[in-house]
Amino acid sequence: MLRSVAILLSLVAAATTAIAEQTRAPAPATSLQVVVETAASGLEHPWGFQFLPDGRMLVTERPGRLKVIDRERGAAVSIAGVPAVFASGQGGLLDVALAPDFAASGTIFLSYAEPRGAGTAGTAIARARFTGTRLEDVRVIFRQQPATQGGLHFGSRIAIARDGNLFVTLGERFQRDRAQDVATHYGKVVRITADGRAPADNPKFDAPGAQPQLWSIGHRNPQSAAIHPETGKLWVVEHGARGGDEINIPLAGKNYGWPVISYGIDYSGAKLGVGRNAPGMEQPAYYWDPSIAPSGMAFYTGNLMPQWKGNLFIGALAAQHLSRLILDGERVVGEEKLLAGRGDRIRDVREGPDGAIYVAVDHPQGSILRITAK
Repeated sequence: MLRSVAILLSLVAAATTAIAEQTRAPAPATSLQVVVETAASGLEHPWGFQFLPDGRMLVTERPGRLKVIDRERGAAVSIAGVPAVFASGQGGLLDVALAPDFAASGTIFLSYAEPRGAGTAGTAIARARFTGTRLEDVRVIFRQQPATQGGLHFGSRIAIARDGNLFVTLGERFQRDRAQDVATHYGKVVRITADGRAPADNPKFDAPGAQPQLWSIGHRNPQSAAIHPETGKLWVVEHGARGGDEINIPLAGKNYGWPVISYGIDYSGAKLGVGRNAPGMEQPAYYWDPSIAPSGMAFYTGNLMPQWKGNLFIGALAAQHLSRLILDGERVVGEEKLLAGRGDRIRDVREGPDGAIYVAVDHPQGSILRITAK
């Protein structure tokens, strides 16, 4: 009996230690002075952006506009040919990504809430050729199924893997139980080819009607995704409810728990699911409680701020700061809150060609900020 109690106490202590290591990493002992400049302004709810090879920025605005911004001249040009979007609630024109061969092909990918009729919508991925002034050869290559009403939890980020396949993060459209239903794309990370097919080596989920594009399941509303520059692994960040925002490193065929397990609680204050862990469900690499409402992420690989090299930067909407995470492999060992107190809802984060960090501020009069440190 005493031996059983000792083993139980040992297991509880180990679990407590593991949980403690996954959240509230300490602030670094020293920090750099941050310099903030405005790279672009007058944007209506900017959601995603990418740098073109010539240094201009391609920016999405949630109401449905795609703009090219020339930072040197201060000019912004709207691009024609953008697909119609469901601009309601969290829906609209969302992420943008450049194909690896963009310099030669001009191919881009857009993520957006697509209107499907009768007030329904679903996240879609379109492929198009960017000519400089308009989009040509626009083709929808993926549609989240099924479509549904409502304007919540579309996701959605695009991360292009080293093999050229696309990872797309998809929210569960505020229908939480469907995150565990492999017959839907709700609350999933999907993996598709550049023309929208399901790769032959995608994981196989053993259930009737399982969608072939699925990579991982049990996600809530992941609005961040990036490929680790050294390992090539996908990292995602997703919104929890009240608390429980998570960083996950999704592996093929794995279940990340929502809504069965969570580090947060329901908006009503009620407990979610069965608690913080369950057999067959993965633990996050890191989580926040209380919630910061994370969106956008980038690994820093530049030389402009060598002290930040290898750090992970994540935007915070509700908490209104830029989180700098110090990594030791796949563990977060330190966290610094940058830009706190400015009131900026940070929606997207990118490393610029000049080695600076750029962030999109989501606001009716939004902006792109350039962040350096000294």
